[in-house]
Amino acid sequence: MRFLVIEDQNKVSQFIKKGLEEEGYAVDIAHDGREGLDMAFDRVHDLIILDIQLPKMDGLQVLHKLRGRGITTPVLLLTVRATIEDKVLGLDSGADDYLTKPFSIREFIARTKAILRRVEAIQKEIGSDADIKVSDLVIEASKRKVTLKGERIELTPKEFDLLHLLASHPGKTYTREQLLNILWGYQYNGYEHTVNSHINRLRSKIEPDISKPKFILTSWGVGYRFNEEIS
Repeated sequence: MRFLVIEDQNKVSQFIKKGLEEEGYAVDIAHDGREGLDMAFDRVHDLIILDIQLPKMDGLQVLHKLRGRGITTPVLLLTVRATIEDKVLGLDSGADDYLTKPFSIREFIARTKAILRRVEAIQKEIGSDADIKVSDLVIEASKRKVTLKGERIELTPKEFDLLHLLASHPGKTYTREQLLNILWGYQYNGYEHTVNSHINRLRSKIEPDISKPKFILTSWGVGYRFNEEIS
């Protein structure tokens, strides 16, 4: 496995590099946002470790451009800011996890492995890479492509994973906590907003009438499910 570390502080990047290499991973390092973005575009990585405060282009800008290009590589954000609002912003921007500086190498390695396990768990939960066609909505798993009435719908990686997961199990209600655990790995209060905001954005892109959802239904007091009564 190959990781990309985008971190402007050489001491921190070398600390991370040493820890990852001891675990058997290959590591590329970029020292500013633009260099990191170019490296992410040029080479496939299994995980990107991305500092938020970077020269030339900050981490959230890098993340937006990655997701805008359709790059789905998991991203672990690093930051000195530790408020719930900052964490939710990072997760809503398409990050997979959020680690506050300073941190121990043991905690860092545990987080990276948790992200990789989560990627594997998503695939296991979905169970199949077969395309899904429901009414005029088509989900092409292998291409990570969604079309509605023949027109492509641009989704973020997390929006795609959320839609694909729900559509793979029509009629099954997932609680917000279950969705957090499967897609983000968070199992405690304070991050349910992340699920809600992703559902709302997803509905705004695929639902003919947001006030009367056709595809993604709310199981009141529980969570969300994909409508099993349409085909």
